[in-house]
Amino acid sequence: MPENGSTLAVFYENWQNYQNLLIKAIAPLTPEQLTQRADPSLRSIDIILRHIIGGRARWFHQMMGVGDEEFISMGGWDRRDAPERSAAELVHGLEKTWSVMYEAISSWTEEDWHITYQNDPGDEPETFTRQWIIWHLIEHDIHHGGEVSLTLGMHGLQAPDL
Repeated sequence: MPENGSTLAVFYENWQNYQNLLIKAIAPLTPEQLTQRADPSLRSIDIILRHIIGGRARWFHQMMGVGDEEFISMGGWDRRDAPERSAAELVHGLEKTWSVMYEAISSWTEEDWHITYQNDPGDEPETFTRQWIIWHLIEHDIHHGGEVSLTLGMHGLQAPDL
């Protein structure tokens, strides 16, 4: 990661703290609790968490070529035919994806942050930088972590203690 005291280091440290709070909230959940939804038309806690994990793995592997076989397989955790996961599996998925992302980010030089990737033709934006991808994953984690927090609270369960 960037040097301690830098603005980037603060962002990454707090992103990791956010993840740890999310893990602490979901680790004790039963399979039944993981099926809770804020509304019947919305995703369950399990599906939202699998979406966070899947998104991380897809962006890092499909766009940037990062990750081992286990990490790559997590990119499909949120597909329609994907199985539900236990709290322990979800915790492992969050920890594994974080570990792979952290290792990659820690190894990047200033120049590496400006590497660009092409999106599918016709999609916007057409070009992504590593900077944009990381920001997108931060906002994605926060957005969907908020959904998990709301759903937990609606069902009388302990939400992340922010």
